[in-house]
Amino acid sequence: MAQTYINELKGRIGETVTLKGWLYNKRSSGKLVFLQLRDGTGIVQCVVFRPNSEELFEAANSIGQESSIIVTGTVKEDTRSTIGVEIDVTSLEIVQNSHDYPITPKEHGTEFLMDNRHLWIRSKKQHAVLKVRHTVIKATRDFFDDNGFTLADTPIFTPAACEGTTTLFEVDYFGDDKAYLTQSGQLYNEATAAAFGKSYAFGPTFRAEKSKTRRHLTEFWMVEPEVAYAGYEDMMDLGEGLILAIVERVLEDRQEELKVLERDIAKLEAITPPFPRLHYDDAVKMLNERNADAPVRSSSDGNADADEGVRVPHFEWGGDFGAPDETYLSNRHGKPVFVHHFPTAIKGFYFEVDKDRPETALGIDLLAPEGYGEIIGGGERAASLEYLEAQIESHGLPRESFEWYLDLRRYGSVPHAGFGMGIERCTAWMAGIEHVRETIPFPRMLYRLKP
Repeated sequence: MAQTYINELKGRIGETVTLKGWLYNKRSSGKLVFLQLRDGTGIVQCVVFRPNSEELFEAANSIGQESSIIVTGTVKEDTRSTIGVEIDVTSLEIVQNSHDYPITPKEHGTEFLMDNRHLWIRSKKQHAVLKVRHTVIKATRDFFDDNGFTLADTPIFTPAACEGTTTLFEVDYFGDDKAYLTQSGQLYNEATAAAFGKSYAFGPTFRAEKSKTRRHLTEFWMVEPEVAYAGYEDMMDLGEGLILAIVERVLEDRQEELKVLERDIAKLEAITPPFPRLHYDDAVKMLNERNADAPVRSSSDGNADADEGVRVPHFEWGGDFGAPDETYLSNRHGKPVFVHHFPTAIKGFYFEVDKDRPETALGIDLLAPEGYGEIIGGGERAASLEYLEAQIESHGLPRESFEWYLDLRRYGSVPHAGFGMGIERCTAWMAGIEHVRETIPFPRMLYRLKP
């Protein structure tokens, strides 16, 4: 008999079907064995009645958690079930009988679960998080594809760093050449935007900073659009549209997963346009108007941000925002907030500056509410060849490694802008979970390289 998937069962009541999957859980009650079968599309209860077959009953009793099994039976309506049906089992094939499964229904520590990540992703919560991640990615791709962008992925091996090599992974290439794992595809995106007008890259990026915060991974996925003849305000429009598309799709397609995660969907439903837009100057004023006695958000996680839980009574103009600062600014509005015109000194060499205030760059950050921090970062790129040449020299960057980048200003330079959005941070926000390590199938973090 052809395989049926659990998410198809509502339309098959009264029919005999065959399900192929794994035993999620099991319980016995006298003459009955209740098998919780999962197949990746859902979980359904399969009931084995002893008087129907002693052999079938014994077989059902013998299997352990996560055994792989094939079940055939009749689909019956069950209003008590979350999916509205159950299976009256008529036959059971044991593909592999599993025993002593490491992750039992009891509580386990985080390190144990991370060591067994290859098995932990089978659990309801982790399964739900990764389903949300899938939808975030699908919504992101659809948004750019439907808005005239061309996918043009960028290299993972790069010959030089954008802003020094202190937070890049260095690898041997061939001979005596050195290469680095990319932090961003942005510089290459600028080249593809000059070819296609609107382009985006989507792939893994790497950060070698020794951070243990709940917002950081050493390997994460980022989408990076770049647009020719665009400025920083255009990027705020584009970023707002992207976030709204993601939220709409997650709310539409992942209701069941959000229930499993106990996500307060009212907070997602409150994400409506327009998003507030704050000049950095105004953000600094707001931070310095904070009530000095207001409670500061802290994390119960041992990997909390280093500056979380620390009250800063005065914020100096020119500094970058810490986690409590980002949380305060976004929570004032209950929705994402753009901050623009950051100090030039804390932005990359490639940012365009405000001609009226050269101490500020035309950069933008989008801060998510609920303490999730920066979700989008980007801005307008410098279009002047002479300015970029001076910037490369002042930053001590190897001129020869950036000659190709300078060509983009020699041959058809135009105003252009772009940004990057981290998939894992966005997914953590959508799912309402604290740590980004649960938003990627196999996280890479400081001191964790396996499984």
